Amino acid sequence: MEEKELKKVDLKIAVASGKGGTGKTFLSTSLFGVLSSDYTDVKLIDCDAEEPNSGIFIQKELLKTKSVTQKVPVINTDNCTYCSKCHDYCAYNAIFILPPSKIIKVIDELCHGCGACSYACEFDAITEKDVEQGIISTYKTNQGRTFIEARMNVGVMSPVNVIKAGLKEAGETGITIYDSPPGTSCPFIQTVTDYDFVILITEPTPFGLNDLKQSVETLKTMDKKYGVVINRAGLGNDEIYNYLKVNKITLLYEIPFDREIASHYSKAEMAINYMPELKECLAQMFVSIIKEYGNSSN
Repeated sequence: MEEKELKKVDLKIAVASGKGGTGKTFLSTSLFGVLSSDYTDVKLIDCDAEEPNSGIFIQKELLKTKSVTQKVPVINTDNCTYCSKCHDYCAYNAIFILPPSKIIKVIDELCHGCGACSYACEFDAITEKDVEQGIISTYKTNQGRTFIEARMNVGVMSPVNVIKAGLKEAGETGITIYDSPPGTSCPFIQTVTDYDFVILITEPTPFGLNDLKQSVETLKTMDKKYGVVINRAGLGNDEIYNYLKVNKITLLYEIPFDREIASHYSKAEMAINYMPELKECLAQMFVSIIKEYGNSSN
């Protein structure tokens, strides 16, 4: 297919789940593979910076890397009076101090780079240094699309700054798929703040339903649009279907509990390349989403 024949759509989609292991990366990479064949500008961002693994399933070439840094305070003990103001202003307990013993230390791993300690200090005892928190890697796929991986360094307490850098790297145009961090904590909130639609993927089990409810309640407080994909359909019970019906939540698609899908996934193969019916169903699901939320043109 010639590039000029491909479709142009501007849409940001987050693929999220209330817990790990529900198929979030499977759906993100599969949808990315499907859309890369039909649309001009498609990007996938792996925002699960603590353990990114989307790249395992994508044939790609590294284009560039970018270091993500944060300003962390450095205390000059010659100027410090051990007044404890910097410690008192720090909301993250990143400054340890024992005034009687004249001991003060910055715990880099806990620091959020807010600058409150520098503001509090009246004795010019605090300067700042750059501490690397992670790496943003940008790749070109074999179909000419963009894959971005956000990966935080070992020992960093929060991936939020690394996720922010990955989102910024993606830009604002085209179709952007976010492989979100699992759960409903700060990394998830950061990822889904600026998107058009979120696909919540879950499984028909008591654990899946419980975590889906948490995700739904979180998105309600953010006034965001969402729909649900049930993975491993046919496993478990029907409680999750009753929940969707009662709460009038759109069921976008059911991925069957299929040994063939699991087999391809275990070998880091995209099942859509071997199962045409799966590829077609995901394409149809996306079309239904853009009819409601997209801005498209041919």
